[in-house]
Amino acid sequence: MTLQIAIQMDPLERVNIDGDTTFALAEVAQARGYCLFVYGPQDLAWTEGRLTARVRPAKVQRVQGTPGLFGESQTLDLAKETDVILMRQDPPFDMGYITACHLLEAVSGETLVLNDPAGVRSSPEKIFPLMFPDIMPPTLVTRDRAAIDAFRTEHRDIIVKPLYGHGGAGVFRLTWEDPNLDSLLEMFLSRSGEPVMVQAFLPAVSEGDKRIILIDGEPVGAINRKPKSGQVRSNLVVGGTAEATELSAADQAICQRIGPELKRRGLMLTGIDVIGGRLTEVNVTSPTGLQALKRLSGIDAAAKFWDVVERKLAARGP
Repeated sequence: MTLQIAIQMDPLERVNIDGDTTFALAEVAQARGYCLFVYGPQDLAWTEGRLTARVRPAKVQRVQGTPGLFGESQTLDLAKETDVILMRQDPPFDMGYITACHLLEAVSGETLVLNDPAGVRSSPEKIFPLMFPDIMPPTLVTRDRAAIDAFRTEHRDIIVKPLYGHGGAGVFRLTWEDPNLDSLLEMFLSRSGEPVMVQAFLPAVSEGDKRIILIDGEPVGAINRKPKSGQVRSNLVVGGTAEATELSAADQAICQRIGPELKRRGLMLTGIDVIGGRLTEVNVTSPTGLQALKRLSGIDAAAKFWDVVERKLAARGP
């Protein structure tokens, strides 16, 4: 199957060829003979009912410092000249991100946009899990200082994090003796009108934070990310290390609970975070972990992703 694939992403020139999931997806697509085009959200243009993007034809290669080779830029009509659009730029999940979702939603009935932009827009990564409070750690979302104080009094050891952050940025642990809550809340709440997320600290994080990869709502594998000694953030981009792992019964139960809703929303490639059998995040924007999963377990989630894409395109017909 020859496909035209447009990838909305951060600059290909800067990706880490040994860890980047978008690179892995592009590499498998290229090996299957698909034609690749890359562009950024700033390259989108809507006029007179047409959504176009200024794209660059691209070929990926596992060469440090030169991960992509590019042809001359051109303008593509995304509805008429692409088979699949991958929305893979990193957050922040801000109004620019939401606007890109709205624009791509305009063509999602004519070409296959993944993840579904309406699903992405309505499923912020820390908000989506709130649908399943019984499988989350105790959680509070608010700007109300009295509510935060009461939550801390109850749980003593807490995590405070921005509601729309990513990559572990801005995540703080505050024990009962820590005097920094006032300053921390002042910093968070003065920067925007958004609430913060406060959760009970899960001691099991010292054993790792599982990243479980789901494709079309079904788990395909997981890695365990362990934080540095004395740290609580296990994200690989802030120094966490990945190791092989298996899905526990609790992990399987979480996937069974949320999988149907992920599929219903068109969130075909997702990465959920689970600590000690508790769901903490559902990553839908540009979930990572595929290269680590393949390296540690041999599971090629990128190939499984494109297998599902091909089946979906065949089901849509010409």
